[in-house]
Amino acid sequence: MPLDPAPVHAREEIDPRRSSRDRSWPPAPEPLPHPVIDNHCHLDFADGDTELSVTDHVQRAAEAGIRAQITIGSDMASARWTAALVGSPQCPPTLAGGVALHPNEAALHARGTDHDGQALEPLEQALAEIAALAAGPGIVTVGETGLDWFRTKRGDDRARDAQITAFRMHIALAKELGLPMQIHDRDAHQDVLDVLDADGAPERTVLHCFSGDAEFARECAARGYYLSFAGNVTFGNAQHLREALAAVGLERVLVETDAPFLTPVPYRGRPNSSYLIPHTMATIAEVTGTDLEEACRTIEATTCAVYGWPAA
Repeated sequence: MPLDPAPVHAREEIDPRRSSRDRSWPPAPEPLPHPVIDNHCHLDFADGDTELSVTDHVQRAAEAGIRAQITIGSDMASARWTAALVGSPQCPPTLAGGVALHPNEAALHARGTDHDGQALEPLEQALAEIAALAAGPGIVTVGETGLDWFRTKRGDDRARDAQITAFRMHIALAKELGLPMQIHDRDAHQDVLDVLDADGAPERTVLHCFSGDAEFARECAARGYYLSFAGNVTFGNAQHLREALAAVGLERVLVETDAPFLTPVPYRGRPNSSYLIPHTMATIAEVTGTDLEEACRTIEATTCAVYGWPAA
């Protein structure tokens, strides 16, 4: 695959309800005083008034003090795209990947059709391909997997069972490959913990885009899990996330963008990319009462330990 493959997902897929949203790229912030790693972004999505290539994203990130990125493929098309990208000899050493079947995708594969009514391979077949892709070069995490009860409501037993089945398969796969696992948890905090407690979590387990409160944060930290905070920790209506961050301190904290989603304040709603992490890091430092450089050093060291990168 060439270094700059076309994205899998079009701009319109990001938020089709907001066709009038501001698609201009935010200006570059001041670079961080010490580099950090964006441990979760989606380079397979296009966005912005000017579409950025993979090279553009990597270069802008480096200029902002982001020393590495992990791009996540969470449906079959994007998982294949991600595995081919990070497995290519042309891929820069600062870019790695993760693959999994997102819980909402697992529900679709159990149903047999996507949102447009197009046929999908059976769930078992899709999970088998994910396992093969996860074992390939450049893949440093299994994820994002987990449970999402926001779209899959109680009473939809087939979809809920498919999510749990896929989650358990990914847990086993991460342990088999010795890889960390990234968890997607939306409105499913206790059920996520119950599955992890029952099956035994991988040694390195990350709650991607942490969405719980302080009590849930303490529960996760007590189990040895890592909490990854995205741009929504800067939102005015996200006091519960800042309280969760304060409750655990920096020792169990990672940083991410989930780009092109969750653009931090003051650019909420506009396109997101790894180069905007300095805004999120400023909030993390403030909430934890830590000097920005010290916060960056701590988070970078933790991220390197989780994903096996050498420290800067």
